[in-house]
Amino acid sequence: MNTPAATFDWNQARAFLATAERGSLSAAARDLGQTQPTVGRQIAALEERLGVTLFDRVGRGLVLTQAGRDLMVHVRTMEEAATRFALGAAGRAEDIGGEVTITASDMIAVHTLPPILAEIARVAPEIRITLIASNEMQDLARREADIAIRHVRPTQGDLTARLVAEKSARLYATPGYLDRAGRPRTLEDLSRATFIAMGPGPEFARQLTQRGIPVTADQITHVTANGLAYWALVQEGLGIGVITDDVAARTPGVEPVLPDIAVVQVPVWLVTHRELHTSRRMRLVFDTLARRLSR
Repeated sequence: MNTPAATFDWNQARAFLATAERGSLSAAARDLGQTQPTVGRQIAALEERLGVTLFDRVGRGLVLTQAGRDLMVHVRTMEEAATRFALGAAGRAEDIGGEVTITASDMIAVHTLPPILAEIARVAPEIRITLIASNEMQDLARREADIAIRHVRPTQGDLTARLVAEKSARLYATPGYLDRAGRPRTLEDLSRATFIAMGPGPEFARQLTQRGIPVTADQITHVTANGLAYWALVQEGLGIGVITDDVAARTPGVEPVLPDIAVVQVPVWLVTHRELHTSRRMRLVFDTLARRLSR
């Protein structure tokens, strides 16, 4: 008997799920590495097979119908089961060769990871590393990455995490800027300084003020959400910024402002999926990262 369940196509389900999550065929196609017409045909075939309409077109986007929302529940369950199957298979792999995807912030990816990845390449050249340099958190449970380096402790129960370091972050600026603006000797002197914000200016000022650094939003002259751009602006002498001591120590041409004051402690968490942690390949990369990051 040729029932919908007996002829269910997982590729069609993946196309449906990606489109539902991204809201358009073009975005789903990019995620899946397919063409937009291919994704459209897969969804049309799924609708024909099930005899329902899954999306309504609203403007240039797609919105789930009630039937689509009902199907999402089941497809997500299928995806989670498929992910658990893949994780279990990867965790039992004995061959050390293969791919490992690491995600980290742009600052860690550029300033910290290259020599560690070079060590891994010397020890196990058969391991291929994909490095995702992003300030957005990748979903390890859905295999968007195998290992993550984060500054917040994960809350998902199926992840294993190790606190490998706590770094101090301070105020830094270039000597040129401090020569022009004056070197602050007290916290009150900071009221005459200009600052560069990582993220929204008012929130950045609020966070500093909560930590005893009196800064107003009016003192912030430049704002960016990119860590590398942020540090480049500080190095250009445009104002004072906050950065961890290890990055500052590797950057010529900057000096601490009020060096006795640590603005914040930055935890470094190394995270992977529990089942992946039993893989020889993942274990080697994870342990090497843990050892080097904890120095």
